[in-house]
Amino acid sequence: MTSTLILLGICLVVLIYAVSLYNTLVSFKHAVSKAWANIDVLLKQRHDELPKLVEVCKQYKQFEQETLQRVIEARSMVQTARQGQDIEALGKAEGMLRMGLGNIFAVAEAYPDLKTNQNFMQLQTRITGLENGIADRRELYNESVNIYNVGIEQFPAILIANMFAYSAKPLLEFSTAEKADVDMKSLFS
Repeated sequence: MTSTLILLGICLVVLIYAVSLYNTLVSFKHAVSKAWANIDVLLKQRHDELPKLVEVCKQYKQFEQETLQRVIEARSMVQTARQGQDIEALGKAEGMLRMGLGNIFAVAEAYPDLKTNQNFMQLQTRITGLENGIADRRELYNESVNIYNVGIEQFPAILIANMFAYSAKPLLEFSTAEKADVDMKSLFS
């Protein structure tokens, strides 16, 4: 009788521990989803602002059409990756889009009328604010992913993670081209 109670007690402790581990993994998974949702909101807001910026720039006939076209294409790639929640493709597309925006803002320096255009200035401020928000949310997302990935790889949580098919999530990383300095000389030649 005593050995049965001890065995039941051990089983109960193991069960409670397993449930606790499972609940922890669920909270990690939902933290990643929440962090992604925060990024998604800002990406959608920026997605909605970019056509306005392109239209303002198009009003200046000489403005570099190639630069605008690259931003339009990158915006489309970001939208596709965002909707498909393809983190790797999003990172690459974000890099292209950020470079394109940097180029637009740098090239705008050569257009004094555009630089003083109220709509352009408001859009530039709004998009720059969204860019900063995306960078902050990306950091939070990557931290959530890191906690989740470590959590599903630690023993004994790995047993529960494998049982419920929890798999590692990718970090949101931007391309190396996005991190490189803008070649100002090429922009104005």
